Amino acid sequence: MIYLDYQATTPLAPEAFAAMEPWLKDGFANPHSAHAAGRAAAAAVEVARDQIAALLPKGGRVIFTSGATEAINLAIMGCGLTVTAAATEHAAVLDVVEFRNGRTFPVDASGLIRPEMQSAGSVCGQALTATMLVNNEIGTIQPIAELAGAAHAQGNLFLCDAVQAFGRMPIPDGPDMIAISAHKIHGPKGIGALWVRDDIALTPQMLGGGQEQGMRSGTLSPALCAGFGAAAKLAAERMDADAMHVSALWDRAASAFANWTINGSTAQRYKGNLNIRRDGVDAARLISECRNIAFSAGSACASGSGRPSHVLRALGLTDAQAKSSIRLGFGRYTTEEEIDMAADAINRSAEAML
Repeated sequence: MIYLDYQATTPLAPEAFAAMEPWLKDGFANPHSAHAAGRAAAAAVEVARDQIAALLPKGGRVIFTSGATEAINLAIMGCGLTVTAAATEHAAVLDVVEFRNGRTFPVDASGLIRPEMQSAGSVCGQALTATMLVNNEIGTIQPIAELAGAAHAQGNLFLCDAVQAFGRMPIPDGPDMIAISAHKIHGPKGIGALWVRDDIALTPQMLGGGQEQGMRSGTLSPALCAGFGAAAKLAAERMDADAMHVSALWDRAASAFANWTINGSTAQRYKGNLNIRRDGVDAARLISECRNIAFSAGSACASGSGRPSHVLRALGLTDAQAKSSIRLGFGRYTTEEEIDMAADAINRSAEAML
């Protein structure tokens, strides 16, 4: 299997597994217990918190959650404000926007947002604006510092979904809240976090024992926290090397798929994401035929719906163009040989459809 679906999830780093293993075996104590074993587990949680915070802006706190979806829900529901968001946001944002009767604003044909577009979603009174740093489907990098500044100028708060960016690039100053996830940076599934600026007050959305700073009840898993922390530490150490590797893979893949059209900006883009289309190709059939290659037609959470990608539709693509698009995601453990082999197989199958 050649794995090219890094936007959906990433392979667990050996270093993250090694950090988790002791807390899955002998270090099983509840980190909220007062005895020595519990205190040791709690200390491991705090080490992980510090490792994660090192990749985030200063002047905030890290609240562990079950993942970025919970973090986003805590941010939006917990602030109690009307929410506006870009039309290309993840379903974890857009579904909450709809639930809260919020509004969306457009992007341009390359997937980028300008401050005046963001202002198109303005509502009366203070609001929360939610925007991704790196789009999960097309890899577009938004000017988050500028957009956060524009939101603040209107008296609004700003939430950044940094799931696809955390550990891969520096996180800009400016957001009031930042949602992140472990399994996108070679950490374990089932854990994420919400970074909250120190002067922001939220209403808890999960009640019970109030274990996580009074904001998120439930027993924390020291193993998951340790794995997340180790993955963040490794990402910090390897950020430049990983970026150079991914850029080289992008150049190789873009050349191999020269007969395809790239969806989204090629300049303001995370190079570990190649979303491409070719008229006449059936993406669902292509994925089925290339069974030894793991790639996708878009977001994993919407892959079984049969609906065209809302992100590609927001760029102005037709339903037919959206359904002729595929997403290739690669990263730290992808090799150039895998890119070449995958491109050859995908191109041969695509040619047979035309």
